[in-house]
Amino acid sequence: MLLSKDFTFDAAHNLIHYHGKCERLHGHTYRLRVVLEGRPDSEGMIMDFLELKQIVRERVLSRLDHAYINDIIPQPSAENIGVWVWRELEGSVRRENCRLYEVRVWETASSCVVVSEGDIECPR
Repeated sequence: MLLSKDFTFDAAHNLIHYHGKCERLHGHTYRLRVVLEGRPDSEGMIMDFLELKQIVRERVLSRLDHAYINDIIPQPSAENIGVWVWRELEGSVRRENCRLYEVRVWETASSCVVVSEGDIECPR
């Protein structure tokens, strides 16, 4: 069973190792989807949506919202942002009954990247 919650944040970045208009400073209203895979616990939930919201706020949104992402993530492409979010959340959302399944980051309404466990290099 999958559980997901969506978030938005506004941030600026520039892609210094890219040659095109995105190498200049610009901003986005990003959309983030966090997906957990698991089975309902004794309360009938994979994870309480409020708990997931709090974890994402503390670990991700508090750092990225209204930030210059280059100060946090080198070459902050959507792909690299997705991997960073995965690494920030993976240990915090893992429970006996669930684990992080997928992170999606939309840079625009029609362009997103999907990160799953197989995309993360180990060790960290």
